[in-house]
Amino acid sequence: MDIKKGNADESILLHYNRDFYCIQIHDKEVACDGILFHNIFEIPKVELNPEEAVIIRNLLKNIKDELEWKQSSNEEMIRTYLKQIIIHSTRKWKKQNLETERVSIPNNDLDVFRDFSRNLEIHFRQKHNVADYAELLHIAPKTLTHKFKNLNLESPNQLIINRILLEAKRLLFYTDKPVKEIAYDLGYEDPAYFNRLFTNKVGSTPAHFKKNYSSGKKYNT
Repeated sequence: MDIKKGNADESILLHYNRDFYCIQIHDKEVACDGILFHNIFEIPKVELNPEEAVIIRNLLKNIKDELEWKQSSNEEMIRTYLKQIIIHSTRKWKKQNLETERVSIPNNDLDVFRDFSRNLEIHFRQKHNVADYAELLHIAPKTLTHKFKNLNLESPNQLIINRILLEAKRLLFYTDKPVKEIAYDLGYEDPAYFNRLFTNKVGSTPAHFKKNYSSGKKYNT
């Protein structure tokens, strides 16, 4: 994991697995498939004001203390602190990305957002059309698009493309798979179509992207 902002003295990486923390029934927003985890844009970033930063620092210190003390029930205490961090972060992310003074966002629209995100992560290699995800969510494609518009998000179609391109870039950069095989892996029976889609959206052919990215040149989706 690369930490782009700050230095080693200012950064803390908190690593845990699904078995340690995952709420599957209640508290959807802070579950292991909640807003901060299956996010369809990018790795979520939350900007904290000084007061909020103090709260998070104290929670992280509490976790560190529990790890050092190794007292009874320390795992449960750590989970409690971790959940508080996730709750604070989720609230802040929603305020920064989904809330406006003029628009009241129905909870149902947020549920659709999360369900779409989760399904996209599972099915993006096989399902490339908005209608496919609308069917999984039991709503009409136009309704799905309208809900995303209410949330001031990119269209579901664009988010599907973004996720596919993100995986394509990862495969190009981290594997030696040829472009044709990557196209097949991502569900495209016609590699030429995939090549045109990638070139149109990224501004470079897949082959040139791999070569130029490795040499330090960056592209935006």
